[in-house]
Amino acid sequence: MSRGPLDAWYESAGVRGGVRRLLHDESDDGKVFFPERLVPYLAHEAVVALPAGRRRELAVRHLYQFLLSTTHLETRVVNRGAELIANDRCGVPVAARTRLDAFKVYCDEGYHSLYSLDLADQVAATTGIAVPRWDYGGFVTRLADTAARTLPAHPALAPLLQTVVFETLITSVLNEVPADTGVVTTVRDLVRDHAKDEGRHHRFFTAFFHELWHGLDTGARTAVAFALPALLKSCLVWDVEPVRSSLRLAGLDAPAAAAVVDNCYRGETGDERVRAICRAALRMCASAGVFEVPGAVDVFAAHGLLTGGEA
Repeated sequence: MSRGPLDAWYESAGVRGGVRRLLHDESDDGKVFFPERLVPYLAHEAVVALPAGRRRELAVRHLYQFLLSTTHLETRVVNRGAELIANDRCGVPVAARTRLDAFKVYCDEGYHSLYSLDLADQVAATTGIAVPRWDYGGFVTRLADTAARTLPAHPALAPLLQTVVFETLITSVLNEVPADTGVVTTVRDLVRDHAKDEGRHHRFFTAFFHELWHGLDTGARTAVAFALPALLKSCLVWDVEPVRSSLRLAGLDAPAAAAVVDNCYRGETGDERVRAICRAALRMCASAGVFEVPGAVDVFAAHGLLTGGEA
């Protein structure tokens, strides 16, 4: 049997052998808590005009947004799907090895949530910048609404597919922050820890999707193929409420904060960006045979996920 991505989990997983990342404030050395280039609204003219201290607060709260969205996404979306696999409730037969690996993912994601909140708390204690009480309820509700709308006849599949989608998307933060020496070392180390685990999760869920896909009957495959583009795009729509809240805390009034959000996030899910983030997920679909379903290529193309020769 070939080795799986989680076979060495007991030796390599962060929750098994990692250390607690304790914050060392390096801001006096010119290091930042989050790269400005990854905060879309910091370049907006209304934000550029703010005092330097307020801009620093915005960058710190953007770190909080990344950390807290991790805690909510991992526990409320990814672990929901991992539990279905682990407890043999995903609707298709899966191997015992797959179920065991899903429990490993479940443990990992809980640990990621723990250390993300832990770091946010440490940063708040060090900087004096409070962690807002963002609940991400709108984001979770929107995912549920999309799932209900796109797969009404197969409700059990929706949380599984959303989990697979999130775990196979490639975003800039996990790739770029660890390599950025201008970022506080503790933040870089924690993001690197997270990225190592997520690399293994990516391979696990890619393999699981193949297992799931080949366990579906023809009707279910068609439904999934036609639902996947909407599910993919719904996972990439930013929850802008924390951004709007942070801008208000920085001193912008409600109309100005709304205008910044509209300017910076309108079209944020444009086709080129979406295809870049979804590239690995689209390769997974191609290798599993999703695009062989009659009409699937047209649906993906209509959502801006495929160009002429990609399928």
